[in-house]
Amino acid sequence: MKTIKKFKLGKIAITLLMFISLSAFAQKNKNIKTAVIKTQIYCDHCKQCETCGDKFNKELYNQTGIKTVEVDPKAMTITVIYDTKKTDLDKIRLYISKLGYDADEVKADPAGVAKLDGCCKKS
Repeated sequence: MKTIKKFKLGKIAITLLMFISLSAFAQKNKNIKTAVIKTQIYCDHCKQCETCGDKFNKELYNQTGIKTVEVDPKAMTITVIYDTKKTDLDKIRLYISKLGYDADEVKADPAGVAKLDGCCKKS
């Protein structure tokens, strides 16, 4: 009988542990948000461009809290998945601005624009 009680107790403990870990995982995912940021892209090859194509992936992706970055030059948007515990949307807009691009209502930083290739700048 003691073996049966230990087995049931062990089974209950394992089940309880699973619920606790699933709960922690669910809470962690609550902090992950997706934002679609409007921008102005002036060249038709931004994703492949030597100066700006990798810039979003290297520079923006390396910022604390940013999980993924996807640039859509046709829609003129930048989709960012980020962790709200580590960064916020205002900081992300500022990061994009410093790269030389508008980010919603935040205008491109002139120093960032100066670093862009001529084809990527507003004519």
